[in-house]
Amino acid sequence: MSEAEHQPAAPPTNQRFATTHWTVVLTAKGMASPDAAEALEHLCRAYWPALYAYVRREGHAPADAADLTQAFFARFLEKQFLQDVDRAKGKFRSFLLKTLNHFLADEWRHAHAQKRAGSHPALSINAEEWESRFGQELVSELTPEKLFERRWALALFDQALARLRAESGQAGKGVQFDLLKEFLSSGADEGAYARVAGQLGISPGAVAVQVHRLRKRYGELVREEVSHTVSEPGEVEEELRHLLGVLSG
Repeated sequence: MSEAEHQPAAPPTNQRFATTHWTVVLTAKGMASPDAAEALEHLCRAYWPALYAYVRREGHAPADAADLTQAFFARFLEKQFLQDVDRAKGKFRSFLLKTLNHFLADEWRHAHAQKRAGSHPALSINAEEWESRFGQELVSELTPEKLFERRWALALFDQALARLRAESGQAGKGVQFDLLKEFLSSGADEGAYARVAGQLGISPGAVAVQVHRLRKRYGELVREEVSHTVSEPGEVEEELRHLLGVLSG
């Protein structure tokens, strides 16, 4: 399994605002409802590690990077960055990174002063935890943009995995999922299916069938998550290839 397995993101609590990330942003921009605000906050929580990694790789110390990322999302949640948002401008990840760069370049001093004064709510960011999770990435030769894309891809796959886990649990197959998830992104070595078959009380052939179904559904969910981040359905496969290349590169 990829790193995405280790920090699954909970699915949005209100599916009406979860059609695409652009839908969440545009709905939140035009509405003051608690549902829209909750959906926007979920979106921020899902992708803040990618932006935190970018800020860190730009050279900021952990505490400063945490402050910057918190301040950015505080402004984002207050919708101050949504006034001129235009879905037609392209991929959501590009929009978010461009907005972050604008914030870092032009608005840090003002946001930091207001954050210290306690005027903005902020997401809780545990810099120490994520420093350990990012590991060598932060001292690697990856550019800030490449590290951002890597963490973005991992967050996206993480959300698909969380949805798959939730679906399995709702179908009464939570234990089966926990035993089969290791086969989602890697093949089974000799005897692996037999070992799991013994734990589940089914045949190795039945395990192979369940793994095939799980992989198929996982692929569908990954594509759904990718579709949430692009402007047009025709962009899904291209974006998916790009993100897979980011993770394999």
